[in-house]
Order: sequence, then structure tokens, then C-alpha cells
Amino acid sequence: MQRTLRIVMMTLLWVFVVAFVVFFHSRARHHRANTTVHTLSVSITDSLRDEMLVTSKTVERWIEHTKIPTIGVPIGEVDLAGIEQNIRQNGFIERASAYVTYSGELRVEVSQRRPLMRLMVDGYDCYVTGEGFIFPAPRLAAVYVPVITGSYTPPVPKGFVGNVGEYISEQIAKSQAVADTLQYEKVPLFKATQDIADSVRAVRRMQVERKGWLGGFKGPFEDYAEFDERVAAKRAEKAALRRNLRYMSRENDKKIAAVTKRQDAESEKQKKLQKRYEDFLKLINFVKYIEQDSFWRAEIVQIVASTMSSGDLYLELVPRTGNHTVRFGTADDVEQKLDKLLTFYENGLRNIGWDAYRTISVEYKGQVVCTK
Repeated sequence: MQRTLRIVMMTLLWVFVVAFVVFFHSRARHHRANTTVHTLSVSITDSLRDEMLVTSKTVERWIEHTKIPTIGVPIGEVDLAGIEQNIRQNGFIERASAYVTYSGELRVEVSQRRPLMRLMVDGYDCYVTGEGFIFPAPRLAAVYVPVITGSYTPPVPKGFVGNVGEYISEQIAKSQAVADTLQYEKVPLFKATQDIADSVRAVRRMQVERKGWLGGFKGPFEDYAEFDERVAAKRAEKAALRRNLRYMSRENDKKIAAVTKRQDAESEKQKKLQKRYEDFLKLINFVKYIEQDSFWRAEIVQIVASTMSSGDLYLELVPRTGNHTVRFGTADDVEQKLDKLLTFYENGLRNIGWDAYRTISVEYKGQVVCTK
């Protein structure tokens, strides 16, 4: 009896739970169908403190330009994913989240990327984050970060938006795919090389057919003059065949060399892409280092980047103190070079004056070279 009562009670309980869920689900659907969006609220949530790349009003204009209905639309019909996608199309937006509250308020939360430096080189004007994400500098907005000028060319096209490392990996993969395809083009050429070699051996084995008794001795049925004529004809035939095969071999070798040259070009392209990316990372790491040091962050007001004839990244620094330029050289041994420069500042320039030299070079190991 008690067992039966427990079963009945559990059944009634589950019926009540299911009815409760169905009832409130129906109420929620009814609410979402009859409650419309009455307010759009945009908030910028990130760590840029007093500096901003985008404002709430700007995001509202973006949403307006998408033509996605918002105000007055039932809250269940708002295209939240479309709003988020359109906002994230702007490279300096790291995250975008859109949702509608129970009361009908459409809330959009936007997080900006945090730039590490600004590249204003060779026609580029873009920000770069510490993770290597690059995006064009927005109009009418600026963030106080180190500015890189000079003739240096970043390893991505102008106007590029995205992670530089991922872009370089994609380009190298495409180049390698081309190289692999070229290797397949060599297969029939290698087969032709083998066929030509077999034909050469076959020509070498060609002999003059002998006539006469037992087919091996010159007998009364074979005239010596006739035999000599056939020998000369066979030699001429073999010479012509060899000339033709040599020509075919040269032409085939040219085709193989042409394909190999294209493969080498792809390999060189990959090396250059990798080298340019490595220099880009060195520039990022250099800026990170000076930004983490309070003295150098205040002292270095401009970084001039260029590319040497060897392809290496070359840096010059414009300090706040004095009237000189620091020739830093490649972005290697950063800590040692800056320590060397600081020591020269403390033990040299303080005694002879900050304007004593026009350039100070720390690019050479173990020495400081100055010019007036």
C-alpha cells in the first residue's frame, strides 16, 4: 500500500513539474512574441581607461547601418548574431555581445583591442596588438602608444585586418602547395629521362645484319662492298638517332630545370615570408621591452624602422633628452644594447653635455660609436 502511494505521489510530482515547465515555456513564448524592444544600450567594456578607439554612439550608428530591425521588434525576432557579426567586422573590436533583457532592453557590450604600437610606415597607418593582431587606425580616434615610422614594410598588405602569424602561415601553406604540385609535374619528365636512356642503350646494341652461310661468316653469297655499304648506312642511322636523343634529353633537362627553378622560387618566397614575420615579432618584442621599463618608456619618443640591404630590420631611436639619434641596429640583444646606452648616458654625456654628438651608435658589440 505504501509502495503504491509513493509511486502515485512521484507520478503526480513529475506531472506537476512537466506542467510547470510547459506553462512557463508557453508564457515565455507569449512574452517574447508580445514584448518589443524599447531601448538600445551600448557599453564599452575594456582596459583602455581614458582612451577609446570607439564610442557608444559609433556602435549605435554601426547597428543602424546594418538595417537590422531593433526598436519596436518583438524580442524573440531580433537578429542578435547578425548584430554581433557586423560589429566584429571592425578590426579594433575584440569581442561583441548582444542580448535582450526580459523587459525589452537590447544591450550590446563591446570590448576594444588594446594596441601596443602604431605603424605609420611606407603608406601604412595601423595599430598592432601585443599578440600580433593588426588593424587600420580608426578615423577620429587615437590611443597613446609608441609610433613606428620609417621605410619599414610590414609583412601584410595595406588595409589588412587580422593576426599576422595566421596570415603568414596561410601564405606559406599556399606556397608549399604550389611547390608540391610542381613536384608532380616532374614525374612525366623523369619518365621521359628514363625512356631516353633506354633508347640510347637500344641504339648502342644496333648491329648490321650479316648475310651468308650460317649468318655469321662472309661467304660467297655476300659481297664485301655491299656489306661495307650497309655498315656505313647503319652507322649513319645510329648517329642520327643519337643526335635526336641528345636533343630530346637537353630539352627534357630544360623542362626539369624550369620546374626546379619555380620550386626554388617558392622555397625562397617561404624563407622571405618567415624572415619578415620574425622581424615583425622582434619589433613587437622590442616595443614590449621599452614599454615595461619606466625610464625607456619616457625617454624614447620615436622609433624609426627600415630594412637593410641584407633584409634585416634596422632601428633608430629618437630620445627625449638631447639632440641626437641613437642607431640601435637590428632588434637583437635589446637588453644589452640599452644597458650599454644607459651606461654611456650616465658616465659620458652627463660630463660632456647631452648635445655633444649628433648620432650615438650601440649596434656594434662591446662599443659605443659617436659622431659629431
